[in-house]
Amino acid sequence: MTAPGKSHREGISLLELAERFPDEASARAWFEKIHWPDGRHCGHCGSTDTKEVPNERPMPYWCRDCQSYFSVRTGTTIQNSRLPLRKWVFAIYLYVTSLKGVSSMKLHRDLKVTQKTAWFMLHRLRETWDDSGIDGILGPIEVDETFVGGKRKNMPKAKRKTLTGRGTAGKTAVVGAKDRFDNRVTARVVENTDGATLEGFVRENVDPGTTVFTDEASAYRRIASDYDHEAVNHSAGEYVRGTAHTNGIESFWATLKRAHKGTFHHFSVKHLDRYVTEFVGRHNVRDEDTADQMADVAASMVGKRLTYRDLIA
Repeated sequence: MTAPGKSHREGISLLELAERFPDEASARAWFEKIHWPDGRHCGHCGSTDTKEVPNERPMPYWCRDCQSYFSVRTGTTIQNSRLPLRKWVFAIYLYVTSLKGVSSMKLHRDLKVTQKTAWFMLHRLRETWDDSGIDGILGPIEVDETFVGGKRKNMPKAKRKTLTGRGTAGKTAVVGAKDRFDNRVTARVVENTDGATLEGFVRENVDPGTTVFTDEASAYRRIASDYDHEAVNHSAGEYVRGTAHTNGIESFWATLKRAHKGTFHHFSVKHLDRYVTEFVGRHNVRDEDTADQMADVAASMVGKRLTYRDLIA
């Protein structure tokens, strides 16, 4: 089976997924193979001096060094989760195969968990992609910013009265870059789009001397001293001039906004960076087979934690 639009990718159907993971033991074996590729080790201290626990109570393994029980969940984003590992496998599958994201309401219905649990599960999965982005820049690079938020006309009258300025008032700025060589993207939420912020983003993510394409925003003017900078004048109706354009990163913005409008309907400012990170990660693994995408998410769980208390703080 191949995915639409990516004929080189090998997909997995729901029936195949159910056959690969018919029970809890198969799901546990999958996680253990990914989390412990070099053999079982303690999730608390890393020791390999471990043993199995009879009846697997309270956990299936015991560490002789730190004298602690542990499981394949220990030291990962799913630590302390009481959900069956099989449900986590299916959640990961839905997470990586839903091009515009999967809502907590859909996950709640598909996995028979509460909406609150599904919402927490999805944020735990987003946490696994917290370091996705451009690595080993070869360029050229496209840099652009966008604004995420609802339309002013759809806001309550009381909120509209507090907004001043043009159409971006009340929205949150996001800046991103796309490497044309390997099509990888990095992006993050920023407080504003002034020169210091956008220039800082470019210098943090792009090596000096790289060709950088932007629009005509004055905030990018100072990067010309260290980069081969070309800008297209969108305000004058210029969107492509030879190889100069920002169509690639703008395509990424379009995907993010289609998810905003069609799947989630609302991104809270508090968690917007998590959603941006999700779509950066989704974009950067889109050419991989489904099984590899799932394995990437599972492997990235190790060493990361997100408690519900921290999430809602």
